[in-house]
Amino acid sequence: MIELPVISEESKKRKKPDWLRVKLPVGKEYAKVRKLVDQHKLHTICESGNCPNMGECWGAGTATFMILGNVCTRSCSFCAVATGRPPEYDLDEPRRVAEAIQLMGVKHAVLTSVNRDELKDRGAEIWYQTVIETKKLSPETTIETLIPDVKSSWDALYRMIDGGQEVVSHNMETVESLYRRVRPQAKYQRSLEQIKLTKEYGKRTKTGIMLGLGEKKEEVYKAMDDLAAHGCDILTLGQYLQPTKMHIEVAEFIHPDLFDHYREEGLKRGLKYVESGPLVRSSYHAERHVNV
Repeated sequence: MIELPVISEESKKRKKPDWLRVKLPVGKEYAKVRKLVDQHKLHTICESGNCPNMGECWGAGTATFMILGNVCTRSCSFCAVATGRPPEYDLDEPRRVAEAIQLMGVKHAVLTSVNRDELKDRGAEIWYQTVIETKKLSPETTIETLIPDVKSSWDALYRMIDGGQEVVSHNMETVESLYRRVRPQAKYQRSLEQIKLTKEYGKRTKTGIMLGLGEKKEEVYKAMDDLAAHGCDILTLGQYLQPTKMHIEVAEFIHPDLFDHYREEGLKRGLKYVESGPLVRSSYHAERHVNV
């Protein structure tokens, strides 16, 4: 049985530290994207996920779109996305997403999706066509695809990453010992293998890990070593925040100094780029990761 940290009643009631306060989004570029999103009723993860970096990213011309619906076949304990059998599969979605990206004038687009385990190809064809259509309408726009676990369906993986995107990301989310609690339908080694095969396919690789779930420093170091050994180029580290009372609790608020330390350690251990900070999310500064 996996031992997890015991969280006191006092820790449950404590307030977020000052370093997790977020500035209100401002700027001309942000206002422009905000207006287009409202006018055309576009769907971005930036909004639905209440991302703390929305203003900064939109100001830099970066936005994140979710494809393949909003119902996930997984039930991860950290994620607020609805769980169940997805009701939709829209063959016209690639065109609509590409048009939205063109309309918004996005310089760097991040595409992500729910898990579609019920589909034989895991949604790979929609992934492929979305990248193809986006490149057709916005050839200067760079693309990162944040793809789900394909459960070792490697043919699906290769189709998913063959559209011409510059970066392929797949989030590990946490350290190995916490997988059963945090990602019960995923496997640590399988996600590492997916990153390795993506790298061998010739893609720039990226992953993200949440901190504050009860992991130990040595476990974070091991995850970094494992990622470097499996060909991961870019790592993002950010503070986990509990989306609702139904989700796994925060075990610890990680101090910014420790995030700085982890950045240095990741670089020492062979990762090419480490984005590390309390408010860092998977797509934070994503436009910088294209040329790493």
